Amino acid sequence: MIDSGQKLPEFSLENQDGQSRTNASYAGKWLVLYIYPKDDTPGCTVQGKSFTATKSDFDAAGAVVVGLSADDTKSHKDFCNKFSFTIELLADPAAKLLGALGITQSEWKGTMYWDRTTFLVDPSGVVRKVYTKVDPNGHEQAVLKDIAALKG
Repeated sequence: MIDSGQKLPEFSLENQDGQSRTNASYAGKWLVLYIYPKDDTPGCTVQGKSFTATKSDFDAAGAVVVGLSADDTKSHKDFCNKFSFTIELLADPAAKLLGALGITQSEWKGTMYWDRTTFLVDPSGVVRKVYTKVDPNGHEQAVLKDIAALKG
């Protein structure tokens, strides 16, 4: 898995609206790239709702929150619409970025899921913090505190 101090791998993926996003799309802002297992599942819904509820706090911190999973754009769009998410979700069905990040998979009830992980990336594209085995409850507050501390 990539670690603090490394550049975020180059990527080109579509968001829930079918718009192409690359590293350049987030240049100059802090990027909270959170990897979650699957659209419309309990923990992933909690996480999406929490990031949506605190979006104005992230905006004020000069940060953008972006979710990433292997679900496709239609699934992401349905997930966003169902819960009125105002954050962006990137679709990586071929697992190109997930693989480049070194995200591992775990099995739960016979199904393989990408492990919940968050990368905090600075405005120049360098990873500053990696959160593994993320608990979706309250995670957004820890990330906000770390952005404030890193901005110093």
